[in-house]
Amino acid sequence: MANYQSVRTSDAGALGARIDAGLRTHMNKVYGTMSVGMLITAAGAWAISGLATTTDPNTAAAMLPNGTYLSQFGYLIYASAFRWVVMFAPLAFLFFGFGALMRNASAAAMQVGFFVFAAMIGVSLSSIFLVYTSFSITQTFLITAIAFAGLSLYGYTTKRDLSGMGTFLVMGVIGLLVAMVVNIFIGSSALAFAISVIGVLIFAGLTAFDTQTIKANYIAHAAQGDSEWLEKSAIAGALNLYLDFLNMFQFLLMFLGNRE
Repeated sequence: MANYQSVRTSDAGALGARIDAGLRTHMNKVYGTMSVGMLITAAGAWAISGLATTTDPNTAAAMLPNGTYLSQFGYLIYASAFRWVVMFAPLAFLFFGFGALMRNASAAAMQVGFFVFAAMIGVSLSSIFLVYTSFSITQTFLITAIAFAGLSLYGYTTKRDLSGMGTFLVMGVIGLLVAMVVNIFIGSSALAFAISVIGVLIFAGLTAFDTQTIKANYIAHAAQGDSEWLEKSAIAGALNLYLDFLNMFQFLLMFLGNRE
């Protein structure tokens, strides 16, 4: 009997060790995929902003209030009706594309879809280089990276159950979107400042919450041996953390960034 108990304990310990090792690999996959997506976005935004401007006033399609000349390409994506496609295409892909990929496509196809989405965000986000100084963009990015790393580490290591935060944070995002739409029409600088501060706090909380959720989902499914689902789950987790980082960066830039 004692020997039987020791065998059961040994098997449980071996399973726990395999899950721990698998969890580390899973989280490395999540952070690695997210980082590649962020690099694609940053490189795409910088490259597109360069193509969108010109130093020759004779070939410029338009001039911005800060004196920056837009090229024909810049006018197309920032000033023509096509700008709405640039703005809303990533949202359409996010809401309608990723669900279909998660259900029907392979993990490899889903990863390609994530990188395509990151490139689309890069095009949409490229206008920040025309609005803010390069130094303030870099500074805000570094601040966001440090804050994100700390918050994600907290979400991974804390013993506190953060699941109760989920509904509250999602409701906060909805309220934030409503406030942003309202401020488009009233143009209040005080409301814009409040939106940026609240936005940073909400996505800081979501960073910790999403990290803990990714960890919990892996532990719940690891013993079932569904490797394809776990691969897709890693990419979905990378997408969630990518969006947390991106939104936290944008809201921080709203009140930390120096405008051109």
